[in-house]
Amino acid sequence: MFAKILHRPVFAMVISLIIMFLGALSILTLPISQFPNVAPVVVVVSITYPGASAKVLEESCLIPLDQSINGVPDMKYMISDATSAGEATIQVIFHMGTDPKEATVN
Repeated sequence: MFAKILHRPVFAMVISLIIMFLGALSILTLPISQFPNVAPVVVVVSITYPGASAKVLEESCLIPLDQSINGVPDMKYMISDATSAGEATIQVIFHMGTDPKEATVN
């Protein structure tokens, strides 16, 4: 089989084009319901403390908020970040299927 393909490059090219055409056709006709929503639910908490250093912001705001947010139902993990400009963010990432509105309230 492979010997025939090697000796007939036009045949191999036609087969390749047919496979590419069928692949493009299947992508265009595939229903959107076949693509699930895979983006995780993320809740972002932003903190502004003008004039505070990153250390002061972490000790006075981030650590208490981290402790109170930690353990929220369906929480996967949490990322905290403080800058020297007096700004901090906490990103809380939840498991798939969590209701975003309910996650924000909790």
